[in-house]
Amino acid sequence: MAERRTIVVTGGSSGIGLAAAAAFARGGAEVVLLGRDPGRLRHAVEVVRAAGGRTPAAYRADFAVLDEVRAVGARVAAAHERIDVLVNNAGQLAPARVLTADGYDPGVQINHLGGFLLSHLLLDRLRAAAPARIVTTGSIAEAWGTLDVRRPGRRQFSRWAAYGAGKQANLLFTVEAARRWGPYGIVPTCFFPGLIRSRFGGRSPLFSLGKLVFRGPEQGADTLLWLADDPAAAVPGGYFAWRRPLGATRRAVDPVRARLLWEASLAAVYGAEADRSPRGEG
Repeated sequence: MAERRTIVVTGGSSGIGLAAAAAFARGGAEVVLLGRDPGRLRHAVEVVRAAGGRTPAAYRADFAVLDEVRAVGARVAAAHERIDVLVNNAGQLAPARVLTADGYDPGVQINHLGGFLLSHLLLDRLRAAAPARIVTTGSIAEAWGTLDVRRPGRRQFSRWAAYGAGKQANLLFTVEAARRWGPYGIVPTCFFPGLIRSRFGGRSPLFSLGKLVFRGPEQGADTLLWLADDPAAAVPGGYFAWRRPLGATRRAVDPVRARLLWEASLAAVYGAEADRSPRGEG
């Protein structure tokens, strides 16, 4: 009998993340949920249990606090010897006026630095499961991102600018992770789910109005599921939408910018310990 796959889904308590987690559970995977809100996380556990007949592990963590990411990364790594798929889906259209406790723009930290750190913390577990995959939820918002790859956590002038910068960072992370971690049998990809009806952007009047014509979370999760499962989707560094390759702005896939961002992100999340962090040089 084939070994049950272990799939970690961040932002798994609602929207695309929850839809994907339920589908993974129906397919027989052992699902691990990460979410910020305790009430939504409890609801997600019930949804995933109903879908797959097993109670998923669930961990609360706020990606706006890097110490919480470190703690949850340690707990997940201790509980699971191998992780077949890491879904970096946590994201937020966060207010840009106040920096996080770590001193970074909240939009960039939640959408990029938190997942970047978690990926490093779970790297050994991904290597143990190779061939493994990292699937990151991106966005065409990368096109308007004003990302300083040498100072990724600097304050952005608006929450939309921060969101675009974070999504540009998601693509650059995918490009560089493919270069560094591909030799370990890890396939990092990124996808744009389309415009989705979810809690995301709930405080934006224009975004809320547009939800009348947006796709449902299950439709948005379709490409994510494909990237996690299908051999045809094992394209290291690939960017997709609707199960097809998607073009990105040149600066979002530039290998030089990707390397600079990686080093700056290591310094941001590890500080003085960056030289001893799990860099995964390829």
